[in-house]
Amino acid sequence: MRRALSLIIIINLIFPLSAKAEFEWVSYTLDNDLFLGNDGGYTNGFYVSLYDIEEADAQPTPSWLLKPLLWSLSEKKPLGAVNSYTIGQVMSTPDDITIEYPDENNLPYAGLLFFNNTYLLINEKYADKISTIIGFVGPLSFAEPSQKIVHELTGSDEPMGWDTQLKNELVFQFSRARAWRVWVAKNKQWDFITSSELSVGTISSSFSTGAMLRFGTQLMDSYAIPLLSSTRTTNPVATDGGWYVYTGLIAGYIFNRIFTDGNTYRDSDSIEFDNEYVGLTVGFAYSWKNYSLSFSVNDSNIIASESEEQLENLTQFGALTFAVKL
Repeated sequence: MRRALSLIIIINLIFPLSAKAEFEWVSYTLDNDLFLGNDGGYTNGFYVSLYDIEEADAQPTPSWLLKPLLWSLSEKKPLGAVNSYTIGQVMSTPDDITIEYPDENNLPYAGLLFFNNTYLLINEKYADKISTIIGFVGPLSFAEPSQKIVHELTGSDEPMGWDTQLKNELVFQFSRARAWRVWVAKNKQWDFITSSELSVGTISSSFSTGAMLRFGTQLMDSYAIPLLSSTRTTNPVATDGGWYVYTGLIAGYIFNRIFTDGNTYRDSDSIEFDNEYVGLTVGFAYSWKNYSLSFSVNDSNIIASESEEQLENLTQFGALTFAVKL
């Protein structure tokens, strides 16, 4: 009954919020450590996103979820805007999923079912992002049946420890970010982007700063899209026949993270971790006609200590995105 109620809440959030939007793109993203030859830790994330993309004279309207953050945006008229809605499911498990009661020093079983609204305002040299996520961790995330179905279909080991997963909790996160296009080559085939982001919430709270170097075509049209990847709701995509390859570094400090800290208000499994991190991402994006494909390899903590070996699969994963113009 509770699981049905959580689905009803998510559905009622999506349709009223997006009823007035005219979506131009839909994307499907799969994050999985299996791309890197592992099957523990982060394990899997699946996201479906809809995009309302407008020019400056017809900005899309963000949902009420973003009202607490609208004050932080400049009143300067932008060149364009993107309003995206995403529903996704994320799960993490210990390295050895065949153990019914994992050791307390292992990553807890955890799932997150969420809805996200992200809003981008794009100017010539910088872009702003505000984002709100609400969702459920615990059995209401449906992570247990999702993983068991996938593992049965693929012939993988049955995960045995979901009875120890985090308990049901309504969770949230607010994020504010900006990206600066600080350098563009004369031939316009190279650019360099810096960014910073602050996130606060029960899902996680953190501050980060990053830099990305790209090579490709039509870079001006897509330079703001990397802001979307920081919330793991989607990955950078090329647009209108463009393509690019990229590499990026990000450094930050994590104040809290529900996947490692456990439930916010109740006792649950948890592990210690280093708050500081440095991450690396390498990937490409390519589009043709009304389609776009992107893939990236990510290690969100390349400076992890030996004591954090159990977090390797949480921080190392591949991400594949397929987008279609509607």
